[in-house]
Amino acid sequence: MYKSSLALAVALGVLAQQAGAAGFVEDSKLSLSSRTMYFNNDNRDGGADNRESGQGFKLDYISGFTEGTVGFGVDAQALWGIHLDGGRGKHPDNSSFFPSDSDGSAESQWARVGANAKARFSKTEVHYGSALAPNLPILVSNDGRLLPQTFEGGTIQSKEIDNLTINAGQLTHAMGRASSNRTGLSVAGATQDSNKFRYGGLDYKLTPDLTLQYYYSNLEDFYKQHFLGATHVFKIADDQSFKTDLRYFDSSSDGKNGEAGYRFNNNSGYAKNAGEVDNKTWSAMFTYTLGGHSLLLGHQRVNDDGGFVWLNQGSVVDGNGRNEGAGGSSFYLFTDSMINQFAKAGENTTFGQYAYDFARLGVPGLKASVSYLKGEDGKNANGNGTFSEWERDARVDYVIQEGTFKGLGASLRHGVYRGTGTSSLADQDQTRLIFNYTYNFL
Repeated sequence: MYKSSLALAVALGVLAQQAGAAGFVEDSKLSLSSRTMYFNNDNRDGGADNRESGQGFKLDYISGFTEGTVGFGVDAQALWGIHLDGGRGKHPDNSSFFPSDSDGSAESQWARVGANAKARFSKTEVHYGSALAPNLPILVSNDGRLLPQTFEGGTIQSKEIDNLTINAGQLTHAMGRASSNRTGLSVAGATQDSNKFRYGGLDYKLTPDLTLQYYYSNLEDFYKQHFLGATHVFKIADDQSFKTDLRYFDSSSDGKNGEAGYRFNNNSGYAKNAGEVDNKTWSAMFTYTLGGHSLLLGHQRVNDDGGFVWLNQGSVVDGNGRNEGAGGSSFYLFTDSMINQFAKAGENTTFGQYAYDFARLGVPGLKASVSYLKGEDGKNANGNGTFSEWERDARVDYVIQEGTFKGLGASLRHGVYRGTGTSSLADQDQTRLIFNYTYNFL
C-alpha cells in the first residue's frame, strides 16, 4: 500500500469516530455528475484521426467539519468512464480521450477512486489526499474530456488576513483524465518523472477592483517558475465594464533537466539549449462588457530562448514502455485553446473573442462565443526560419433553467487549426458535443 494511502486511511479512521459531530453530517454534500461526450478530431494532413464517444460518471461526497477549535472532514470521489462508440480505427494509441488496451484499441471502461482528509482552523484549511483539483496560476487541473484530472498531495489555503489569500502545497502524483493509474509529475517530452512539485503564492485584493498575484513553483529536476499577475475591473455603468488582465511567467531549468529522460521538448519548438527550460512569457487581455455583449482582445509574447513550460505527464511511460494514458493538461495562459497552445519559442500571438449571453433576449441559459488566435514569428525547432499558425473556435452552451430537466446542459464546440512551417501542428478540425447533468442528493 502506498504510504500516502495508509496515512489517509488512518485519518479517515479518526474522522469516522467523529462523524456524528454536529457540522460534519449537517453540512455534507453528495452529488452525482454525468457527462456524455462525442469527440471528433479530423487530421486534415492525413494523420491519425480520433473519433469516439463515451459516458462519464463522477460521484462526489464533501463533508462538513466537526465542531471544535480544529474541525475535521473528508472529501471522497469515484470516477467511471464507459466507451460508448467503438470508434474502430479511430482511436490513436496515444489518445487522451480513452485509455488504450494492450492491442492499441480503446478500453471498454475504466474507473478510479480518491479521497482527501481535511482540517480547518479559523480561516485556514488543509487538504491531504488523492482527489485534489488545483486551479492556480502555476497549476490548472484539466477537465476537458470525460473525467477530470486529479492530483495527490497536500495543500493549504489561509485567509486569516483580510483581502489576502495564501496558497501553498506539495504534490506527488497525478491521475490522468484517461487513466486509472497514477504517475509521477513531469513535462512534455520527458520519460522520467518527479514526486515533488512545491508551490506557494498569494492573491491580494488591493482594492475592491484590483487584485495582485505572485506565485512560485518548483518541479524538482525539471523547472522553477515565477508568476506575477494583476487583474483590474473598471465599472463604467451598471451593465458596462472594462477588465484588464496582465500575466507574466519566468521559468528556468532545475536539477537533472536536460539530461536523458528529463528533457523538455519545448512544445516541439526551438530551444537555445536543447531539452532545457528557459522561458519568459507575458500576456495582456482586455475585455469590454456591455449588457449581454462581451468583446475580448489580447496579445501574448513567448521569448526566443525556449517554449513555455507546465506540468504535463503525456510522455510518461510504464515499465513496459507503454504510454500511461496521462496525457491532457491545462495551463494559465490565454492561448490554451481547443486544439493548440501557441506556446513555442518566439511566438507573438494576437487573439480576440466575442461572446453573447442570450438572457438579455429572454433566453436564460443560452450563451455563444467565437474566438480567433493568430501566432506569428515562432522559431522552427531546427532554428532555421519561422512558422505561423492560427485557430478559430466557436462554442454554443445551453443549460435548462426549470422543469423536470432543470440543470441539464449541452455544449457544442468546433475548432479549426491551420499552420505553416516545420514547427506548426498538423492541420486539424475538431468537434465536441457534450451533455452535462448533476443531481444533488444532499
